[in-house]
Amino acid sequence: MALPMLSSTPRHHPDCCLSLSATFLSKLDVLLPAHGCLALSIGSGSGFFEAQLQAHDPALHVEGVEVNSSINKYLPEEATWEVGGTWDICPRAKAAQAWIFVYPREPGLIKRYFDAHADGEVTVVVWLGPRLDWEDFQDCFKFPAFAPVEIIEDCGLAPYEMMAVTRRKVE
Repeated sequence: MALPMLSSTPRHHPDCCLSLSATFLSKLDVLLPAHGCLALSIGSGSGFFEAQLQAHDPALHVEGVEVNSSINKYLPEEATWEVGGTWDICPRAKAAQAWIFVYPREPGLIKRYFDAHADGEVTVVVWLGPRLDWEDFQDCFKFPAFAPVEIIEDCGLAPYEMMAVTRRKVE
């Protein structure tokens, strides 16, 4: 399926809960580990955002996790993972260098990912969602092996959305 070009102004698309812009994809690309890494997008829905990210940086390997894989329209089947519910974690997270949580529904999910797979390959974790929800999620990112969260301002999202990032501490 052909992807529309993104402008520098954040805009919602019918197949994505997150507002997207070329500016946002460029900022996110800089925050992710070196090119060629595996980025696991948890809450991928239709796969529109993930396909845009993959198109923006073809060297990045983007895979999506969703409760119902049949809603995926944009990612190749081999790049999608299905979990049992909004509480379930994907074993592929162990091998991913980046986790991207897109509009997660409950803070406990993030904690479960950290508890189960933070000893794996992950070096950066990104949270994308409404600013108003961040207060409910921020404590999930206080994990001993990771640095304090950085809020990325002016990142190319809609004003009511935000990006939060934490990185594995360098020993």
